[in-house]
Formats: sequence, C-alpha cells, structure tokens
Amino acid sequence: MRFFSTILLILAQISFSACQDAQTKACAALLRLRLDQATILSAAHVSGPLNVSTPGSCQSQALVSASLCRVQLVINTTSTSAVHAEAWLPDIWYGRFLGLGNGGLAGCVDYTNLDYGTTLHFATIASDNGHDGSDGKELLNHPEVINDFAFRAIHVEAVIGKQLVEAYYGRRHNKSYYLGCSTGGRQGTQAALKFPDDFDGIVAGSPATNWNNLQGSATMLSRRVGAPDFNGNPKFIPATLWNTVATEVLKQCDELDGVLDGIITEPDACQFRPEAIECTAGQTSGCLTRTQVDVLHEIYQPLFGRDGELIFSRYDPGAEADGNSQAYFSGSFFSVPDGWYKFVVLNDTNYNFENFGLDTIAFGDKINPGGIATFSGDLSAFETRGGKFLTYHGRRDQLIPSGNSKRMYNLISETLAMPSLDTFYRLFLIPGMNHCAGGPGATAFGQGGLTSNVVNASSHNVLLAMVDWVEEGVAPDVIIGTGSTGQTRTHCRYPQRSVWNGSAFICMV
Repeated sequence: MRFFSTILLILAQISFSACQDAQTKACAALLRLRLDQATILSAAHVSGPLNVSTPGSCQSQALVSASLCRVQLVINTTSTSAVHAEAWLPDIWYGRFLGLGNGGLAGCVDYTNLDYGTTLHFATIASDNGHDGSDGKELLNHPEVINDFAFRAIHVEAVIGKQLVEAYYGRRHNKSYYLGCSTGGRQGTQAALKFPDDFDGIVAGSPATNWNNLQGSATMLSRRVGAPDFNGNPKFIPATLWNTVATEVLKQCDELDGVLDGIITEPDACQFRPEAIECTAGQTSGCLTRTQVDVLHEIYQPLFGRDGELIFSRYDPGAEADGNSQAYFSGSFFSVPDGWYKFVVLNDTNYNFENFGLDTIAFGDKINPGGIATFSGDLSAFETRGGKFLTYHGRRDQLIPSGNSKRMYNLISETLAMPSLDTFYRLFLIPGMNHCAGGPGATAFGQGGLTSNVVNASSHNVLLAMVDWVEEGVAPDVIIGTGSTGQTRTHCRYPQRSVWNGSAFICMV
C-alpha cells in the first residue's frame, strides 16, 4: 500500500513539474509577441510567494504571493510619451481582467494591488501613469505626458492588457474590472466617461474628481493657516493645538448619531463652534485666539468663487483628527497641489504661492490640462452598455472631503434625469474612515491590498461585490466593513442614511 502511495506522489510531482514547465515556456513565449505600439521588455514565470525587484524610483521590491507570469512592457502613446506597465497573469485564472490606477501625482506601479488582484485570480495590469516618480516633475512642459496622466494611461493599459491576456491564456477575458482609489478613483471615473467600453465594472474609491478645484481648495486650506509664510503668522494653528480642535469637534458632534464612539457618522450635520475653545482671560495654552477661531470657520465651510458659485465642498469635521491632516495644515503646501500648480498649470518651478487665490483656481480650471477635471455627469454611454460603478468615500477623509462624492452623485443624477442611480451607480459613505483606508471605523472591506480582505466574501469585499453585480446581476445593497479590533458595521449606499436603532446602525431612506 505504501508503495502505491509513493508512486502516486511521484506521478503528482511529475505532473506538477510538467505543468510549471509549460507555464514557464508559455510566459517566455510572450517575448515574441508583437503588439501595436507596445514592446514586451521581459516575461518570466514567478513561483510565489517571492519578493521580486522592481524598476523605477518608487520602490525597489514587491511581493508576489501567487504563482504567475510577470510581464513588463512599455506602451508608446505618442512620439514624446510612453506608459510603462506590468501585467501579472496568475496560473489559476477565472477569466477576469483587472486594471489598476495610481495615487496623487505619482507615476508608481501599484504593486500592492497587482499582488491583491492575482491572489483573487484576476489577470491584473498596472502602469506608471506615463511617468516615473511621485512628485510630477516629469509633467513640466510635456503636454502628452499630462494627457497620459489625465486620461490615456488607464485606457492603453486596458487595451494592451487584454491583448496580453488573450495571447497568454489562448482565449479572451470574460469580464473586465477596474480598481483604484484617490487619483485612482478619478481615473476610474474618467474611464467610464471617456472609454465606457474598457471596463464592465469599476470600483473607484475616494475619487479625486473635480480635480482642478480640488487642488485649488487644498491650496486655499493651507493658505488659510498662513502658508507659505506661517512662522509668526497669527493664523497658524500648530499641530499640538489641532489635537485640541479634534477633541472639541468630537465633543460637539460625536453623539449626534446617538452613539459616543469617536466617530461622526454624518459630518454634514456637524456645525462646529470653535468659540468653545477660544482663550479666556489669562489663558495662554490649549485654546484658540480669536484669529484662529475665524480661520477654523473658514476651513469648515465650502469654498465659493467670486460670483458666489460653489468651487468645492467643505473640509469634513472629524477629518482633522487624523495626523495626516497636517498635509494641509502644517504651514507648507501639500505635494499634490504644490506640484500641480508648479509643473502643470503655471509652468513655474519657482512659484511661491504668495499671490495664490480664487483667480488662480479659476485659471487652472479654465485651461483644464489634459481634460483632467473629471466632473461631468454624462455617464449615459457607460450606463447604456450595462456598465456598473461602485464608489466609496470615508467621512473622515483628510485629503478629499467626502462631500465631493455626494456632489458627483447628484451631478450624475441631474444630468441623466435619474432620481436614483441604483441600477448602475452606487456610492457608499464610510463613517470613521480616512483617505481610502484606515481610521477608527470599520474601514476594511476589500478595497485594496491583501489586508483589506478580512472576510473573503462579496458581503464584505467591494471588488467581489462588483463581480456579483456584473456577472450575476446581484447589486450590493450594503457593504459590511471590519475595524482594527474586529468590529463590524453595515455601510449604506447614498442617499440612504446610517441610523442607530438602539443596538446597531441600520440603513434608512
């Protein structure tokens, strides 16, 4: 009996080795593949889990968890621009294609989600968005590189990626998906607007839509606290005092939802009164001056233009509690708007923002480099062809106020004359979540990276929920998130409200 068991084990090992050998050869054969405007730089089979070296300046190595064919390629978009990309093609493939986005001004391949996508058996592709590095310097005086960043990189990675999939597996993909957050969320929205046939299902988190005005609003927030000349400026609020502000915001607004838990469910209901911590006679620490009180009133209100038009949604009360809120309030300018205005809008690397104001914002939105604004409600072509769109936004987002996603939903609803977008577009607002992830709430729901997939089920994972919606016609009514201590919470789709019923939060119209 032991003899036959040994023989079966040997045969299994031989079969496995032969299978791996065939996959290695099939992967290497992609080097001979001829693609229009694209060149395969390398193609090698990787038996995961394994750390591999990575090109470019963003990182030096990446984890490959699954066994797969790793393809590195360059796509020439014009004579003066090119997109570098990687396609990870898993040995175990279920016929699904996944495109990935980027973040900030970055030209960084999203290796975290290449790994995540392939562990879920998606053939996954990511690109550098047309340039290398995270500061956007390569956008300076390069309009075609700006076009790659604004709209083209995701399109060409989808087109070429699908050709790679067909060449490697010998058949076309069944369904195509997209996953991204922040700039990646904007890219997913732009894909639905400009290239509605590229993806069947799009998951676009915390989207940086209304891009030009977002950068203007972010810059104005820094200006309000005295940037760039914050030293000795009476408007400046030091980091230690922001802790006092955050504590007072929670004191005034935490229990508005019926539960004292350190989370503001609906920041729009919070009318913060900073006067409560204004310094009294003889008080010199742990309190605000009258000037600082006035500054906070400006920060927690929407930004309006010279003619009273709404430019951008207000900063969410509660978001200041995250340390990364200092991106806007440190007295310096956050890297994204800083780079965008210097390298793209004004083409002036020495610009010091001393004269930055509403006119600068209006100018940036008027020229709209690369058509990057991504603030149109006309998703008619995407909706008509049966596309599905799932977006989410943290109510404690320290970089992109969540009111912007409400605004985008309402814009689409008005443009398409659809009071409810439930048939193809769903927005989930996530109490207690920071930018894209993290925070005191139930903030893990499969939105990106292996650690977000706490429960591998469509009820708890937005990417798997999108698969069910596209392939089975089962739309997600709610999404269940998991927090850092294992707590869970049901997240509601807009315009439903998250309401405490005495024992749990439920969704109500």
